[in-house]
Amino acid sequence: MAQFKGAILAILLTAVAGAAGAQQPRQDKVLKGDAQCTRCHDETEEYPVLAIGKTKHGTVADGRTPTCTSCHGESDRHVNRPPDAKERPKPDRMFGKSSPTSMEERSAACLTCHQGGKRIHWQLSAHAGREVACSSCHQVHTQHDKARDKEAQTQVCFSCHKDIRAQVNRPSRHPIREGKVACSDCHNPHGTAGEKMLVRDGVNDTCYSCHMEKRGPFVRTHAPVQENCAICHNPHGTANDNLLKLRAPFLCQQCHEPTSHRGNLAGFEPGTGNTNRTRGLTQARACLNCHTNIHGTNNVINDAAERSFRR
Repeated sequence: MAQFKGAILAILLTAVAGAAGAQQPRQDKVLKGDAQCTRCHDETEEYPVLAIGKTKHGTVADGRTPTCTSCHGESDRHVNRPPDAKERPKPDRMFGKSSPTSMEERSAACLTCHQGGKRIHWQLSAHAGREVACSSCHQVHTQHDKARDKEAQTQVCFSCHKDIRAQVNRPSRHPIREGKVACSDCHNPHGTAGEKMLVRDGVNDTCYSCHMEKRGPFVRTHAPVQENCAICHNPHGTANDNLLKLRAPFLCQQCHEPTSHRGNLAGFEPGTGNTNRTRGLTQARACLNCHTNIHGTNNVINDAAERSFRR
């Protein structure tokens, strides 16, 4: 009889413990309220999701930290699969490459928090106009977001801008491959008020942020320099020294003709062959042999012409 009572008591205790366990809510693993998601989604999936806990989006001590539903929507049908559904419905908002969610809706989830500042011009940017969503460049569920890494950022940009990749691999270039200069040093991918999504209002202002010695003011200024550095230079890379689009004297002769030696074929005088007066144009630095301060000069002595730019 005592054994029979003990068995009944054990069954009752097991039943009570099971009921208590069923009533106990699931514990969140990373984000507040993520228990309903992490009961299925974990690190065993093709795209691990729990790594978000290693990012700023997973800082639970910060009151601004979002939840799963902040980005993916409530997704009630996805969480609670309808009995008549053959497959579990997708979340309300998806961010993968084959996502049916529109670019505007995907970016809107990010702009809910990341609006203003450097992203204030996003809606009118070239990327937004070409249906590039935030998730096209950024990865949220990973500790290493390549778009925010100065050394890996170019690979994200080059996935679309393949023509720039070819220019960056030319002999004369900025130290982009070494990680000393990144695309975001000159361009703001979220849009700007200036041209080409430059971080400053214009090309020259962007270049002057590093090349301050070219800003001036000078006693005598070179008009193309004051107008646009890109008239002579290709900032992404060229086969010529100093990022020049053409080597001198051919670059200079794009503007300086047809007077004097500036309009003749480099190194030759028409009808007379090679002469001392023009021979120097084909040697060493060509026009820059004499015109050394081509960006501007403070030399007050000018015996030749207003635009000599000699030392």
